Amino acid sequence: MPFPRSSGILLHPTCFPSRFGVGDLGIEAYQFIDFLRDTAQQYWQVLPLGPTGYGNSPYMSYSAIAGNHLLISPEKLQDQGLLTDEDLANIPEFPVDRVDFGAVIETKIPLLQKACENFKHKATPVQQKEFEGFCQSTAHWLDDYALFMALGDAHQGAGWHTWEPEIAKRKPEALEQWGLHLSDEIFSQKFLQFEFFRQWTELKSYAKLAGVQIIGDIPIYVAHNSAEVWSHPEIFCIDEETGQASLMAGVPPDYFSATGQLWGNPVYNWEQLQQDNFKWWVQRFKSLLDYVDLIRIDHFRGFESYWAVKQGETTALNGEWIKAPGEAFFKALNEQLGVLPILAEDLGVITPEVEELRDKFEFPGMKILHFAFGSDEDNIYLPFHYPRNCLVYTGTHDNDTTVGWFNQLSDQERESVLSYLGCTSADGIHWDLIRLALSSVANQALIPLQDVLGLDSNARMNLPSTGDGNWEWRYRADALTDEVRSRLKNMTVNFGRAPKK
Repeated sequence: MPFPRSSGILLHPTCFPSRFGVGDLGIEAYQFIDFLRDTAQQYWQVLPLGPTGYGNSPYMSYSAIAGNHLLISPEKLQDQGLLTDEDLANIPEFPVDRVDFGAVIETKIPLLQKACENFKHKATPVQQKEFEGFCQSTAHWLDDYALFMALGDAHQGAGWHTWEPEIAKRKPEALEQWGLHLSDEIFSQKFLQFEFFRQWTELKSYAKLAGVQIIGDIPIYVAHNSAEVWSHPEIFCIDEETGQASLMAGVPPDYFSATGQLWGNPVYNWEQLQQDNFKWWVQRFKSLLDYVDLIRIDHFRGFESYWAVKQGETTALNGEWIKAPGEAFFKALNEQLGVLPILAEDLGVITPEVEELRDKFEFPGMKILHFAFGSDEDNIYLPFHYPRNCLVYTGTHDNDTTVGWFNQLSDQERESVLSYLGCTSADGIHWDLIRLALSSVANQALIPLQDVLGLDSNARMNLPSTGDGNWEWRYRADALTDEVRSRLKNMTVNFGRAPKK
């Protein structure tokens, strides 16, 4: 569905300033919403919000639906009487520009556990009723998730396929016994989800009052070591004997990697999914739409055909394209949930069939300015090729920042950029590309906050196909200056992207 002319900012909540070492849903999140309102932005795009494991990637979560408990604000727990001034008195110093996830976990988990114990013993009747209501309304995913996470801790973080066969294969007797044995841990996991979604819902309500809509992100795949693969192995390509992925997801060689990207997620058993009219997928969309306003589908092309790599391969080179029932799926989604506010991440190896699927349902595709200047005038990422029904980005979370990108271009590419722009301003290349995005005909323009702040490669969020140092960047509390606010607002208004009065 086409959207009105508008703009917004791409920023993951972990990037907020916070004295607890990682961005959370506390006061700084509300201040960021104020920044969006003050600069006439209408969208806040986040990355997937699920709990992350090794590598801290939002795209490799323990759950397709659950929230990341590290985003829970201890200060909001204090406001509820679940933590005290004393509990928050001796917080260690953390890096101001990056998230040290190990140190954050050591500090925040004990605080969350203490809040849980206080809730268990001191919750008011109203709080108890709200908790019970949350558990009942989300039982279709929460029960499996809470047990899965408790089991993971009981097995020192080992993947579910290495657990005892009885519980790995979900034998009813084993589920009951482990459920009783881990009842306290299961309660804790449910409390964390209750509190995450309580805080998130409050923040979303504040954003709505400010005229800001939240764009959520739904990765096409889920992690192998996740509650969904453990509890619904029949809808994934899983080796029944070993529990490992028999066919792994990825992409062939592309802009980011000469050997492709081997993600390791199991691909879907689409035949099984289609038999019950895509029930699992429909529920996934429905759950996410309870907490966001629009949905960006990551790796949209996988709904037309997906790259599948056999178990045992170490790169994505030796894979094959397999047809997916994308048209049938999106028809079922529309029939059951209505026409949805979907945005398609259509980057990579895009065929006419993928474009046909995208256009049939009028999903806006993505245009990336960083990709526009490496060839000739036929490059589809040059703004004069854009349709109105698309989103334009300077770059995404997988790209370098605009300053970092420009500094690393070859002389020829840099000259191509400058020639296209005609001239550059004294404000820096980042503002030149922001201007180019906002002035384009694309209905929506999304700008990473790093580009608004003019930061170099040190602020890059992710470098695909690398395992360390990603997802860590944070902005400083004093970064959103009056000068930045004024410039962004003026540019947004001048190019007709401000909210209509």
